[in-house]
Amino acid sequence: MRELTYLEAVREAMSQEMRQNEDVFILGEDIGVYGGAFGVTRGMIEEFGPERIRNTPISEAAISGTAVGAALTGMRPILELQFSDFMTIAMDNMVNQAAKIRYMYGGKGKVPMVLRTPAGSGTGAAAQHSQSLEAWMAHVPGLKVVQPSTAFDAKGLLKAAIDEDNPVIFYEHKLCYKTTSDVPEELYSIPLGKADVKREGSDVTIVATAIMVHKALEAAAKLEEQGISVEVIDPRTLVPLDTKTIIESVKKTGRLVVVHEAVKRGGFGGEIASTIAESEAFDYLDAPIMRLGGKAVPIPYNPELEKSAIPGVDDIVAAVKETLNRH
Repeated sequence: MRELTYLEAVREAMSQEMRQNEDVFILGEDIGVYGGAFGVTRGMIEEFGPERIRNTPISEAAISGTAVGAALTGMRPILELQFSDFMTIAMDNMVNQAAKIRYMYGGKGKVPMVLRTPAGSGTGAAAQHSQSLEAWMAHVPGLKVVQPSTAFDAKGLLKAAIDEDNPVIFYEHKLCYKTTSDVPEELYSIPLGKADVKREGSDVTIVATAIMVHKALEAAAKLEEQGISVEVIDPRTLVPLDTKTIIESVKKTGRLVVVHEAVKRGGFGGEIASTIAESEAFDYLDAPIMRLGGKAVPIPYNPELEKSAIPGVDDIVAAVKETLNRH
């Protein structure tokens, strides 16, 4: 074990996988000498060369289309989109091609590709470079959606995503890049579809994703000082979703708060809430389910307005207290 940043863990997972599998390569804008928009691939071109760290034109449609074609021929491409907002330009290749091909060809054509992309706000990148659109992708049959919050999870889940024979969307929150955790030196895999209980508790369950996991843990620490015990669950993958872990937690605590940065309306929190409403855990609820999400506004450029557009630690604390006072 060593302490690595989230960014370093992602880079290490790709490097180790590329050393043992020549079918794996990376393509994207400025990922070579420049090292990518956030520096994730920095230094990799020196080891693997321009054939496997391939700079591309500024065309997300071309990048995603190339990756789909390469995957169909047996390669395992990892494509990097500079910002998750640009998924809109790659939408046809990902939604109508990558997600559908294996089904339409009766399983004879596999599409083993990973689309990595930084998501979320907090860097002053404004409305067109700060969105959280994971619920869009989770809605599409044929795509798997991964959203790790820690360096340990990022490395293990990326290994699993690269080994997957179906297309995977791998969201990396920008504010998670500098967070650190202990990470094994060897390459390891975390199964897709297995949630992680980040903190055990007995009074209320918080299901949080990406950077909101860190905020939920901070809120839980504050609430503990007031005698409130909070369990924090990180789904880690949205598709497939580990419903069992969430259901068992809610049956134990009797209360549920779901928090994500994406706009609350139509956000993935609604899927988690409905999962509980349709399960045996519903009979264990002592209060209505609460959802926290971003406001229905484009992410502002102004730093203070940017913060106010998404849930903060105090918002999570207030939501927990409110659900404890409702019956």
